[in-house]
Amino acid sequence: MPRFEPFTGVRYDPSIGLDEVIALPYDVVSPDDHARLESRSPYNSIRVELPRDEVGLDRYHVAARFLTEWQATGVLVTDDEPSFYVYRMGFHDEEGRPRQTSGVIGALGLAVPGAPGSDVLPHERTTPKAKSDRLELLRATATNLSPIWGLSLAEGLSALCELPGPPDGRATDEDGVHHRIWRITQPGVVGAIADAVATAPVVIADGHHRFETALAYREEQRAATGDAPGGHDLVMTYLVELTEEQLSVRPIHRLLAGLPDGVDLVAALEPFFEVFADDAPLDGITTRMTDAGALALVTPDGRWLLRPRPETEARAEQALDSSRLDVALSSLPAHDLTFQHGWDLASAAVEKGEAQAAVLLRPATVEQIAAAGHAGTRMPPKTTFFHPKPRTGLVFRPVSG
Repeated sequence: MPRFEPFTGVRYDPSIGLDEVIALPYDVVSPDDHARLESRSPYNSIRVELPRDEVGLDRYHVAARFLTEWQATGVLVTDDEPSFYVYRMGFHDEEGRPRQTSGVIGALGLAVPGAPGSDVLPHERTTPKAKSDRLELLRATATNLSPIWGLSLAEGLSALCELPGPPDGRATDEDGVHHRIWRITQPGVVGAIADAVATAPVVIADGHHRFETALAYREEQRAATGDAPGGHDLVMTYLVELTEEQLSVRPIHRLLAGLPDGVDLVAALEPFFEVFADDAPLDGITTRMTDAGALALVTPDGRWLLRPRPETEARAEQALDSSRLDVALSSLPAHDLTFQHGWDLASAAVEKGEAQAAVLLRPATVEQIAAAGHAGTRMPPKTTFFHPKPRTGLVFRPVSG
């Protein structure tokens, strides 16, 4: 069963406001985000999470230099004993309802996801992405800078995250999400958390590539140390119980480009979907999709609801919009497929001419994610977008020492 341990974290000195130093995870940072975060503070964590080259120094060693300097000058301080860190994100969902996601940041034992006997499971297939960048950064800093997001199939973890008293750190991000963190050192609570996690497998929700990078780094360290155990055998992970109340799952939509001129997308999709013209206001499109049991097609010429035909359902690997759409897209002429979260952003890409069409999907449910985890099956790539995103900078985990 999963190994989940406290670790001795490195955190910003309490005198430094966390609002100024937390950052988005590296893989969702736009150039504008990067510049904005750098301008907030000379100590913003984006400088180590997504560093820039400097004259005579590559970006990986720039990140390592920042970490060393910040610790030497007291910007970063090391906790005095191993700890778990309860992390809570408070936000409003797309319907405006208050929600929160509560979980625990700790060190999760590494195992090849989905391998026979593994206690760590992937929940969706990944798209190809170079891992050398994250590996070079890990080699240079010997630090886990941002947590993997894991979903625990064990019951009872959420109850252990209900803590009295004020948090040890708090921040509010640019989207109005409230981030709070509590350091946990009491042996009874630490043991209860570790024991709860150990009762069931962990599903990787977000951070598959960082997990694979940690595995590669572990193998390097084992080769260098004669298989001696160490901090490289674990990776910093934010674990949340896989329940409806804890998770807000959004879809990731598809953008189509590069199709030959004159392709009639509506006609091309009709063998796979019942097609209905949609002339209502765009801002109600997701509600109409849910009510109709349909996907939606957005082109410069109009919008249509796409209700999957029975034969499409039969051919889809799973009862997911991403699987249903994969069946249809395989019949189209060669094209470029990209991914975009947010129905409004996907529609805007069509309006701006950045894509020929957008196909809007409905979100996978927590029940479907749990079922896939228990069954050890993987959803298609880019099926789920977990919201909000845990921020970098609340705690760092040195891998050595």
